[in-house]
Amino acid sequence: MRTVYLDNNATTAVAPEVVEAMEVYFTAEYFNPSSAYERAAPAAQAIKRARDTVARFLGGVDPSEILFTSCATESVNTALYGAVRANPARRHIVTTAVEHPAVYEVCKDLARSGADVTFLPVDRAGNLDLPTFIRALRPDTLLVAVMHANNETGAIFPVAELARITKETDPAILFLTDATQTAGKLPLDLRGAMRHVDLLAFSGHKLHAPKGVGALFARRGTAMRPFMLGGHQEGGRRAGTENVPYIAGLARAVELAQEDHDAVEARIRRLRDRLEAGLLASIPCVEVNSQGAPRIPNTCNFSVHFIEGEGMLYQLNEHGICGSSGSACTSGSLEPSHVLRAMQVPFTAVHGSVRLSLGRYNTDQDVDHALEVFPRIVANLRRLSPYWDPAHERPRPEAEAMMQGTRGTVGGETRGGTNTS
Repeated sequence: MRTVYLDNNATTAVAPEVVEAMEVYFTAEYFNPSSAYERAAPAAQAIKRARDTVARFLGGVDPSEILFTSCATESVNTALYGAVRANPARRHIVTTAVEHPAVYEVCKDLARSGADVTFLPVDRAGNLDLPTFIRALRPDTLLVAVMHANNETGAIFPVAELARITKETDPAILFLTDATQTAGKLPLDLRGAMRHVDLLAFSGHKLHAPKGVGALFARRGTAMRPFMLGGHQEGGRRAGTENVPYIAGLARAVELAQEDHDAVEARIRRLRDRLEAGLLASIPCVEVNSQGAPRIPNTCNFSVHFIEGEGMLYQLNEHGICGSSGSACTSGSLEPSHVLRAMQVPFTAVHGSVRLSLGRYNTDQDVDHALEVFPRIVANLRRLSPYWDPAHERPRPEAEAMMQGTRGTVGGETRGGTNTS
């Protein structure tokens, strides 16, 4: 059975060009880059070249501002815990109710340790309210953490503007953005539009590098204690022998993302838009989440009323289609997505949400197969629903009232302080 992979926000296939760039560091150039003998020099030089490449990818920042990590989750943990430990006088953090668990769970942990964390709400489309954001900044605010684009819905946050406002309010407030879903899709110009961002994290396996490598940009002068101790690597900021093959692969992946970016983005956007249009035309009572917000071009997150997402994903898998219900980091949970709850998706649909995310290797045939299969899956599952009238292909009257009148939990909470909404 042919596999149709539509879960590129979870991970991407490693590009052949990336595999080729990595191979030599598994074989001939396997040496420890920290070793003093001449034979280890090529490994050390590979890391230097990669650091230069990633620095250019981020708008021409200084290569010394790039730290290589194992993934974006480690990068985010390093930034958040490192900033809190280095700045004990300030205990307030501002973030959103729709962050990836790498930020969301760390902020909850920091709140349990005594930090005052404001989780800002979003509207039904997933947009952040600017006046609410401004009011959340306080004299004791240490750090703002706002993702560049949401991993579940693809909604883009105006990070450049938010960082500028933050610095104009108080230059001492640090600004962190998780750019895991935008690296390779949107410009990350940290010397231009995003020059007010202090910390930026991304992961290699979202842009056709292997799993197990990521990067953290830490602007020079940013006070941050090391998260991992035990060695002098990465300028003393991240201990542990560098993963040379994967770092070389990450560098090749960011080069590849830039070589044909516009053509690939246009093709992916066209496929995504065709997929969405087909689903909306063929399935009643379905809505695209964050359709009213700016979105990255590859992501389609939609909610189908009156059926469970788990059942849809199971049957998609039976037809060789790989999708997800949201973040791969929380796929084992039966709880509805905290992102969709924060967006007030109606309870009749919040459990029936599916994310399909495309990448550079997807084709029109992939979209054709999804559009052929998915409406049949929904129709089959709805026949089992007590809320659906299969004879007329519409919700029963009492169910329609529930769909219109009930919303999910509002996403706005503060841990260790007062609510901001």
